[in-house]
Amino acid sequence: MGFRKLLVALLALAAMPAFAQNYPTKPVRLVISFTPGSSTDIIGRVVAAKLQEMWGQPVVAENRVGAGGTVGSAVVAKADPDGYTLLANSSAHVANPGIYANMPYDTLKDFANLALLGGGPNVLIVSPEAGWKSLRDFIDVAKASPGKLNFSSAGIGSGTHFNLEKLKIATGIDVTHIPYKGTPEAIADTIAGRVCCYWAPLNAALPHVNGGKALALAVSSAQRSPLLPNVPAVAEQGYAGFDYTLWVGLWGPAKLPADIAGKINKDVNTALASPDLRGRLEKLGTVPGNLTIPQFNDFVRKEVDETKNILQAAGIKPQ
Repeated sequence: MGFRKLLVALLALAAMPAFAQNYPTKPVRLVISFTPGSSTDIIGRVVAAKLQEMWGQPVVAENRVGAGGTVGSAVVAKADPDGYTLLANSSAHVANPGIYANMPYDTLKDFANLALLGGGPNVLIVSPEAGWKSLRDFIDVAKASPGKLNFSSAGIGSGTHFNLEKLKIATGIDVTHIPYKGTPEAIADTIAGRVCCYWAPLNAALPHVNGGKALALAVSSAQRSPLLPNVPAVAEQGYAGFDYTLWVGLWGPAKLPADIAGKINKDVNTALASPDLRGRLEKLGTVPGNLTIPQFNDFVRKEVDETKNILQAAGIKPQ
């Protein structure tokens, strides 16, 4: 290699860290794959606000919803891999390969896994008018009337749908799944009694439970939530080992430069560790994430495999 070519190559290498260090230099678009008011939306927006403060550039949230989060995911999968189009999605991201046979992207190949934003339990809510006081009450009625009770979700492939399938396996109940556009709509119809139950994300359920509009029968985590200390976990109510966390992550398009991906991961984890953001998330029942990119890569791969196995056990085949 001639001296001039060597000099150009060295200058290019030297410029890469500086480019990452200066990122972002313009507004960042954050595609949120579920509806306004959903857990994904709530967590995505509070993290975006902190990043905007840190970066000195707008982080513009945009809800692109539909098909269990795959509509928003497809937007990001096809975006330029420059760090200016990112995706906030829930654990639906890893469930969808086991639900949809012909997705417009490959979950493991078309995205850069950037950061785990946080996670928390779902809450099994019913209308106070239903007359159930415990999970056991609901299960007894469901077993006595197989297929007759309607159970809502935030959409096929959503974390709330996956939580329902886990409950069906654990308890042996047969209920009819009614997918909704998103969490706010599912909560509204559950409170109104148009569907019997919903595994609502804790941060979305709290105002309704605390306000007396919804009754909480169980939380999906292995232990009770400090925010609902009187609501027992499923595992406490005769189903040992039951545990489900609805989590939210951050992704970019595949081929995102490693230095940009690394800076995003570092900045997100710094934001999540800040007392103000951590406190705000914890008040929503969300435990902030703190994974490196290699750790998040492993986490996503394992979650894809686990959800496929559970969906297969539930008799759900990709369609």
